[in-house]
Amino acid sequence: MKTLFQPQQTSTSFIPARFRLRGQTTRSISSIPAPATIIAALLFLSPAGPLRAHFAYVANADSGNVSAYSIDSNGILTPVPGMPFSAGVEPFAVAVDHMAKFAYVVNFVGNDVSAYSIGPQGALMPVPGSPFAAGIAPVSVAVDPTAKFAYVANFGANNISAYSIDANGALTPIAGSPFAAGLAPVSVAIDPTAKFAYIANKVSNNVSGYRIGPQGTLTPVPGSPFAAGIGPLSVAVDPMGKFAYVVNEGGEGVSAYSIGSDGALTPIPGSPFAAGSDPVKVTVDPTAKFAYVSNEVSNNVSAYSIGPDGALTPIPGSPFPAENGPFSVAVDPAGEFAYATNKTGNNVSAYSIGSDGVLTPVPGSPFASGIEPFSLAITPAPK
Repeated sequence: MKTLFQPQQTSTSFIPARFRLRGQTTRSISSIPAPATIIAALLFLSPAGPLRAHFAYVANADSGNVSAYSIDSNGILTPVPGMPFSAGVEPFAVAVDHMAKFAYVVNFVGNDVSAYSIGPQGALMPVPGSPFAAGIAPVSVAVDPTAKFAYVANFGANNISAYSIDANGALTPIAGSPFAAGLAPVSVAIDPTAKFAYIANKVSNNVSGYRIGPQGTLTPVPGSPFAAGIGPLSVAVDPMGKFAYVVNEGGEGVSAYSIGSDGALTPIPGSPFAAGSDPVKVTVDPTAKFAYVSNEVSNNVSAYSIGPDGALTPIPGSPFPAENGPFSVAVDPAGEFAYATNKTGNNVSAYSIGSDGVLTPVPGSPFASGIEPFSLAITPAPK
């Protein structure tokens, strides 16, 4: 039976029990030793057309670096020359921009964001001025589909840092940043129209919804925040912008919502839908037909078909085995392959996706990563 968190009075003096190493006592964020077991999220941005994934990047918390791989036509991961690439202190989440030009990694203990340009062979090169300051204990980063703005969830500060992205990939804080969120924000997702942003708040058990202004500012949508289950850890929006899905680690389920024209969230009948033990990350494939959830304790990935109303139905054969501690799951932009980072296995499970959404391991899976791989992002093939 899992131990649920007991929030304290200040955002900088607690770490929920689920975010700590087993048996670790509650301490100030500034004194947490590496590695701290905390949620990291990735944002998968679907391109306008079906492009084959080209590179995959994995944030390794305990190694302090980023593994980089090229992806071949069979979904096999091959290390990029020069990997791993150095990051800050305890990198927990990675995101790439829509054009595969830049990658961004949030560093939990470093309280900053490492920014890189992506070379033609997938190598990462720091952009001028990197790393860029964030709030306390940043754990998630997302880039909007226009590649104009980046957003970072600051777990320890209960807010969202917002940046404009310069031509060279550098980050400049947006006026009014940071923007208030709920308690312990852990995941950021942006809808495909770049109109709305959604934040999963771990401790307040809800989802904050915002309208994104022309300059990247965040304004709460009507009715925000929206109730979720116990311990929401990640949020994803389907590529059509119709539905949002939130993993509730404490409730071992997935809350599903329809998205209104104003960005408001309305629960879908039948929600929440059952997942495995300690579900962590949810992602939707680029066809908006399937959703996948990584289950950290049951060591598997739940797969669902998405109905016309957004309801989730388990795919035959689900859940599919992973290695030890699957933490994040992502689908490539062509919808051909899925990948799960295995936090305690120090590797990445790779699957081909069948026409029915079934996951089949690709040859050579799993593939070695750094120590404690928390998050993975996949680029579209450069144009």
